[in-house]
Amino acid sequence: MFLAALDIALRGASVALLLLLAASLARDFKGVVGGRLAIAFALGSAAHAATCGIGTTVISPTHAPLIALSTGNVVVFWLFTRALFDDAFTLRWWHGLLWAAVAAFSLVNCLWIAPVASPRVSIIAINLLALGFIALAVIQTVRAWTADLVEQRRRLRLFIVSAAALYGGVNAVLQIAVSGSEAAAIANVANSAVLAGIVAAISVAMIHVQAGDLFPTPVTAPPVSVAGASTAPEVAADQRLVDALLRLMAAERIYRRENLTIGTLATRLGVPEYRLRRLINQKLGYRNFNVFLNNHRIEEAKAALADPAQVEVPVITIAMDAGFQSLGPFNRAFKAMTGVTPSEYRRLKAEAA
Repeated sequence: MFLAALDIALRGASVALLLLLAASLARDFKGVVGGRLAIAFALGSAAHAATCGIGTTVISPTHAPLIALSTGNVVVFWLFTRALFDDAFTLRWWHGLLWAAVAAFSLVNCLWIAPVASPRVSIIAINLLALGFIALAVIQTVRAWTADLVEQRRRLRLFIVSAAALYGGVNAVLQIAVSGSEAAAIANVANSAVLAGIVAAISVAMIHVQAGDLFPTPVTAPPVSVAGASTAPEVAADQRLVDALLRLMAAERIYRRENLTIGTLATRLGVPEYRLRRLINQKLGYRNFNVFLNNHRIEEAKAALADPAQVEVPVITIAMDAGFQSLGPFNRAFKAMTGVTPSEYRRLKAEAA
């Protein structure tokens, strides 16, 4: 009885904190895609906190819709991690379809598959699905984290994704592994305690979030000056570094190099990575290293597409000469920057000539 009461109390605390977090996010970030996904993730997590039960094999029909929302939340989590590390991320129709498919599968599983088939097989299937999306989110984080140039949000984003992924992974493994009423009761309390702790930590971290720390603000702000009172020699040294960086971009076209990272570029310039990251963000106004590279690549591509002497050169050749590895990312980046496709840009320049 004590363990059951403690489990309910911890779950109730998590649900309350998550609902407050969703309300706070709605107040501050509802105008951006990442903010809306964060709200959905918080609400889905509240549904999870209300219904999660380690080792549960009998599911009430009244709980099935909440469990379906909880299961679909792994899709929201994956999309949330994408939006966290890509300011230009947009939701597509198939994202909603994928969420609906996962939630519908969970609902059908709760109401019809689990009662007639093996409940344990059903639990394993659902949680393996959850682990798959958590793995995708972790891979996305590992791939994109180093390109983020805003130091404060890099730390905050890594904490949020790591904590949520760790809890989701442990919960899924426990669901698969734990059997027996005594073990399940203890695992439930431990699981609820960890969830409450993580939710509390994330909520406290979000209290100190400033505009632009987590998501891009709807109104573009000018680049922030370097924190602290910089001396004249420091300012001069920073300017020399910026000049050297821009020379590498303009004269050597280093952005063409395959798999160029900010660490490689910092080594080439002979400075610590954190300093180069800070200067590209605060002196040049970029929030993402890949966007910084792509802007230089697209400027080269624009010049080539507008050149009458290169009118017969295929678009893919121009894209790869500029440093892109395939046509799809080039087309998306080009349209995001110019508002038109590369072919349309070439045609418009030819008509204007």
